[in-house]
Amino acid sequence: MKKLDVLLQAIENKKVKSVWERGVKEYAKELINELIENNGNDYEFYGSPADKKSLLNGANNWKEYSYGGCSLIYDRDIAERLSSLSELKKNKNGEKKPNNRESWLDCQARALSQAENMIVRIAQ
Repeated sequence: MKKLDVLLQAIENKKVKSVWERGVKEYAKELINELIENNGNDYEFYGSPADKKSLLNGANNWKEYSYGGCSLIYDRDIAERLSSLSELKKNKNGEKKPNNRESWLDCQARALSQAENMIVRIAQ
């Protein structure tokens, strides 16, 4: 259990090694900032199902959250957050799909799910 400002600071201090991890960390910070905006700094995050639901901001899952416009909405913005320079060049700054199984919004949903996992691990 952690108060949101303490949780946000712990996320800020988390070391990451890749562009993808940096993007996931950025999503985690945005999710916590949204919780702070909606609940104040005194809200204590336990990582419970209710806490996880509060991260979704009314959506049923991360795909719905992503497709519902609750985070980044433009392919280019998502690609810039989650891709290395070589990957950006390969996918033409988000004009091409990230892979043959996902759209950029699907990719963002996967990153948001990992951000949730990061938040829960740090909170415990």
